[in-house]
Order: sequence, then structure tokens, then C-alpha cells
Amino acid sequence: MSTTTAHSNLQVEISNRQILKIALPICLAILVPQINFITNNIFLGHYNQHVLATASITGVYYLIFAMIGFALNNGLQTIIARRTGENRPDEIGKVFGQGVYISLIIAAAGILITWFVAPPILRSVLHSPETANDAIEFLKIRIWGLPFLYLYQMRNALLVGTNNSRYLVSGTLAETIANVAFDYFFIFGNFGFPEMGLNGAAVASIIAEFIGMFVIFVVIHYKGIAKQFNLFNHFRWNAGNAKLIMSVSLPLIFQLAISIISWEFFYILVEHHGQLALAVSNVMRNIFGLVGCVTWAFAATSSAMVSNIIGQGKKEQVQPLISMIVKISTGFSIFMAILINLFPGLLLSVFGQGPEFVASGIPVLRVVTAAMLLMSFSVIWVNAVTGTGNSRMTFIIELITIVLYCIYVYVILEELHLPIVYGWMSEWLYWTSLFCLSYWYIRSGKWKGKVI
Repeated sequence: MSTTTAHSNLQVEISNRQILKIALPICLAILVPQINFITNNIFLGHYNQHVLATASITGVYYLIFAMIGFALNNGLQTIIARRTGENRPDEIGKVFGQGVYISLIIAAAGILITWFVAPPILRSVLHSPETANDAIEFLKIRIWGLPFLYLYQMRNALLVGTNNSRYLVSGTLAETIANVAFDYFFIFGNFGFPEMGLNGAAVASIIAEFIGMFVIFVVIHYKGIAKQFNLFNHFRWNAGNAKLIMSVSLPLIFQLAISIISWEFFYILVEHHGQLALAVSNVMRNIFGLVGCVTWAFAATSSAMVSNIIGQGKKEQVQPLISMIVKISTGFSIFMAILINLFPGLLLSVFGQGPEFVASGIPVLRVVTAAMLLMSFSVIWVNAVTGTGNSRMTFIIELITIVLYCIYVYVILEELHLPIVYGWMSEWLYWTSLFCLSYWYIRSGKWKGKVI
């Protein structure tokens, strides 16, 4: 009887309370690293504008690999949530072990690509040799944090997929404190540490990612979660589970990889418009990411809860669940958009740049806040598609959207040479297309026969 009760606790119910119970810890877990990232850029902005501009290229490049890990995390989370909804906790440890194997293989590939493939590409596409050399030097350091980040993300998949998202906070809090402190030490050379500028941010981030990973491992062990799901008993290679993970995750990996690669393409085109345009766009990404933390938390909740209730056999509740999540997510984004537009100059001045920077940034900020509103519901619907288990459809939706996005930014920024404010309107096209295609798929009911 006790076993049945413990297992039933793994199944979710359809309610606002359940949504917030899952989403809020995820939000904090995403928000804290984003605060790290913004802190990096505030420090770099006060260091000088060149490193702030360069950080836009390096930040998006590293984000490509971070999102590959995030995609693997989403695929693993979908499978774990499905097993949770099916009351099969004995399978969770087996799936998790294979996720760790796969993540470390991808991390090794990312390190090799960054050292041997990326440098000639960056030197050929960036107009400024100084920016290219600084970016390459930074990335050759920064990429060594990838294995720690991936292991950390796999633990996140486990906690969210098993409805233990409340434990995410401890690791991210430890990571934040470490990152802010070591940024201060290594960027400026305080307290006897060497002054490393941009490279100091890379070293600080690696140390912080290791600390975050270590703390979350300790928490999971201390709370008995590792023992509950026999996590350390299934680290032998299992071809069946590995194939299952890759069948769900690979389309997501390609989806998010091409999405962020297209963003890197955007920043390369912006670099052709000068250092000020690049610095402004870097700050826009910071602001977009900060507000997006809440939206992405609800998106992860959408994926996990949709998969869980399908595992319970409640497919008819999928669309009402999505609508409930959308209302909460969009309500928050409306509030943040109003707040940002009331005090845009104050927000932009935090990054330590002059009046010209603030004046150039305000029109772009107006465009970005409108894109935030579109993202607040679009990303919920596309992650619901992921939750159905049909990640191939998620990839197709993303691919169509990215083609439209890339055509738009190339024509606007490279052919017509219009100001970057028009380039940032590409986000309107991106999120609108994503929503239309995801909404159509969920409403069509074609996902109801999918089994994972």
C-alpha cells in the first residue's frame, strides 16, 4: 500500500497550484544563471565597450552548446516524466544513466569543435580581427565548463521529471554566488587575483558551473532521490535506453542548435554594423533572457506535465492544461513589458555605457518587449508538442521558422542595411510562426497515437 501511495505522488494533477509548484522552482533555477550572465555583462560593460561587444559573439556561441545540452535535458525529462506518469520508477534510473553517458560524449565533441573548427570560421566571418581573436581566446577557455554544465542539466531533467523541481534552487544559488564573486576577482583583478578582462569571465563561469553541479549532486544524494530511483546502479551502457533517449532528444538537439546558430548568424550580421550595434544587441539578449526565465520555466512545466498526464491516459486534458499555463505565463510577460517600457533608460544605464548607447537601445528595447509577449505563449505551445513525445514534429516546426527568420535578417541587415531595430523585429516573425505551427499540430490531434 505504501509503495502505491509513493508512486501515485509521482503523478501530476491539472491545477494552477500544480503548475506553479513545478514552474516556480524551475524559474528560480533558470533565473539564477541568467543573473550570472547579466552580472558578467555588467562587469564587462564597466570594463570597456569592446569586451561587452565581443561577449555577444562568445555568449551566443556557448549558448549553442548549452542549448544542445538543454535539448538532451528536455528529451530525457520527457521520458522520465512519462515513466513517472506510468508509475514505473524502476525505469527512471536506467534512463538517467544513459543520459549521463550521452551528455559527456556530446561535451567532448563540443570541446574539439571549439578548439579546431570554430577559430577559422570566426576569423573568416567577423570583420574585426581584434574581436575574432578575443572571441577565440575566450571560447577556448570557456568551453571546458561544458561537461559540468551537461551533468548539471541531466540532474535538472531528473528533478523536474520526477516532480522534485523544488530542489533545483540549491545548485543554482551556489553557482550564482560563486560566479559573481569570481567575476569580480578575475575580470578586474581584485583581492590579488590576476586582471583577465573577458577571459576572467570565462574562468569564473567554469568554476561556478562546477560548484553548481557538485552542490546539486550532494542535494540529490542527501534527499534520498539517488537511492529512490537507483541512479548509481545503472551506469552500464544500455543500447535500448540510449536509442530511446536519442530518438526523442536528437530532433530537439537539432531544433535548438539551429535556433541558436541562427541567432549567432544574426549577431555576425549585427557586427557588420559596428561595435555600438553589437553592444546594444548583447544587452537586448540579456534583457530578453532575464524576462524569458519565467516563460521558459512555464515551457518546461508544459512539456513535463503534458507528458505526465498522457502517461496517465488523460489525453483529453492536454489542451485545457496548455491554456492554463499560457494564461499565467502571458500575464507575467504583460506586467514585465509595461515595467520595462516605463523605465527603459534606467535599465540600459546599468550596463555602464554612455548616452549614445542608451539612445540607440531604447527603440530596440520597445521591439524586444513586444517579442517577449509573443514568446510568452508560443513557447508553451511548442514545448507541449515536445511533451507529446513527437520531437520530430518540434524539429520540423523549428526548421520552417528558422528558414523564415534567417531570410528576414539577411535581407534587412545585409542587403538593405537597415538599422538593427528592424533586425530585431525578426523575433516577431519567429515567435508568431512558431505559435501558428505548434497550435495547429496540437489542435489536429495527430499526436494522440504517439507512444514512447
